[in-house]
Amino acid sequence: MTDTGQHPLLQYIIENPEAFAQNIAKTAENAGKALAAYLAPRESGEIKTNGSEELTTIIKTLTQVGEYWMSDPQRSFEAQSRLMNGYIGLWNSSLKRMMGEEDETEAAPVTKTDKRFADPDWQENQFFDFIRQLYLITSKWAEDMVQEAHGLDEHTRHKAGFYVTQISNALSPSNFLLTNPELLRLTVQSNGENLVNGTRHLWEDIQAGHGDLRIRQTDPSKFALGENMGLTPGKVIAQNDVCQLIQYTPTTETVLKRPLLIVPPWINKFYILDLNPQKSFIKWAVDQGHTVFVISWVNPDEHQAKKSFEHYMKEGILNALDVIKRATRQEEVNAVGYCVGGTLLSVTLAYMAQKGDDRIKSATLFTTQVDFTHAGDLKVFVDEEQIALLEKQMQDTGYLEGSKMAAAFNMLRSNDLIWSYVVNNYLKGKDPFPFDLLYWNSDSTRMPAANHSFYLRNCYLENNLSHGRMEIDGVKLDLGKVKIPIYNLATREDHIAPPLSVFLGSQFFGGPVEYVLSGSGHIAGVVNHPDKNKYQYWTGREPKGDFDVWIETAEEHPGSWWPHWNDWLHSLDDREVKARKPGAYRMKIIEDAPGSYVQAKA
Repeated sequence: MTDTGQHPLLQYIIENPEAFAQNIAKTAENAGKALAAYLAPRESGEIKTNGSEELTTIIKTLTQVGEYWMSDPQRSFEAQSRLMNGYIGLWNSSLKRMMGEEDETEAAPVTKTDKRFADPDWQENQFFDFIRQLYLITSKWAEDMVQEAHGLDEHTRHKAGFYVTQISNALSPSNFLLTNPELLRLTVQSNGENLVNGTRHLWEDIQAGHGDLRIRQTDPSKFALGENMGLTPGKVIAQNDVCQLIQYTPTTETVLKRPLLIVPPWINKFYILDLNPQKSFIKWAVDQGHTVFVISWVNPDEHQAKKSFEHYMKEGILNALDVIKRATRQEEVNAVGYCVGGTLLSVTLAYMAQKGDDRIKSATLFTTQVDFTHAGDLKVFVDEEQIALLEKQMQDTGYLEGSKMAAAFNMLRSNDLIWSYVVNNYLKGKDPFPFDLLYWNSDSTRMPAANHSFYLRNCYLENNLSHGRMEIDGVKLDLGKVKIPIYNLATREDHIAPPLSVFLGSQFFGGPVEYVLSGSGHIAGVVNHPDKNKYQYWTGREPKGDFDVWIETAEEHPGSWWPHWNDWLHSLDDREVKARKPGAYRMKIIEDAPGSYVQAKA
């Protein structure tokens, strides 16, 4: 019970009915505007309603789970009994509390990591406690029904589990005004002002999405590339239809002889590695004496529709190597690839090995998968039926809308990245907190049709790269022929490139692999400046055999892995030369970093 100095029920009673009625009228008006903004582009034909096929896939998958349990009467009875036993236990516990008896048992206790039920009234108020436990019992039962449907194939169970989780998260009582004690109190105390603000936010976000809801995770007005983000000084020294190449200005008198080429993912924008000076991996690498080059991928439209993995390899990485040679007079390069950028880098390394091209002397992979056996929840979206549907959608425009990819990533952590903002923005009526990482997360990019189709089919669906079946430019690729040293970084809480998946991928390279496991997740585990002294990382023996054994024997180190990586690079070749400035050797400077390609919005 929240301490308000009054009877606990009085905190949910409206004290100013007139003001409340006025605000409810304003709320209805804003809701009408939001509905009109949603319907207008659909009535004009600007947006085509095409969600039925996705809904059919969900229903079909969940129906298979239901059929499994209903096909055996005994199995069906046991499933229903398990749910009813949970309800009966909750009812008995609630009756005891109503009669004034002490009952410390909970049918469904709140986990420490579940932030939805942090308000004290979720446990101390009998009504809300009952609703909470009823929800948790039901959602846990539904998840168990999927996991125990052993008669279904693994992919179907994986999809069904994902869909059940999404439905369960959406139906949480924390997402509704009348079943959330915090929202009820706020509405009473503000006389409904929160609902006025919330529906105004809803209207604005639908307008910003041109008819689709674009949930704000942060305040975009507080951030601008080149002003308070992406500030590391540098110049764009080359560009083509696929990317720009940025060379950063040195801050040391001497630099390592080998330049450093960073290949970021094109699913997101490269400035995650240069958010601000206190977080920037790029600035830190420059300050350590690296000549840093970064590929900034184009935000594609219909003109890049036929740009494939081969084009991204040749016009991206291989072209960058040619430019770096002209800009530095050096052929030997250290390369870094992040996420799908690391996958492309690995593909390029295998291609170069077949061609006898040895310009890349070492490779660092950040949260990169080359084998997709244990690729995590993104595999939910990948099967022949779903890829064919996606390819059909991309035919019309030549690309996949950035919002589609962003929505998929947000759904992997929907409680944190979707529903918490629905509650905060539209029910509490609050403005989202300014946060640079979430600004970057919402700054989505489009996917060119040919590239995206190749990636999904060859990597997630058929796992061709690690099995030696992938072909690029008529060349069959073999990772075993990649003999250069590899620094393979995984992050412990990664839901996109799980550490087990990265570990397994290490075993397909033909040269020495330094597998390092960082604390935190896909972003924070990578972007972890040493000055912050956050998290930790683990090093160990050669990444072969059982992953759990590697974990048990690994050595833990406090803080960031960045200095360890820098020492690793120096151990390979620590020769130094005079610092190189952008524009040397008559290289044409196109514009200042971060360049114009990264500025384009999806």
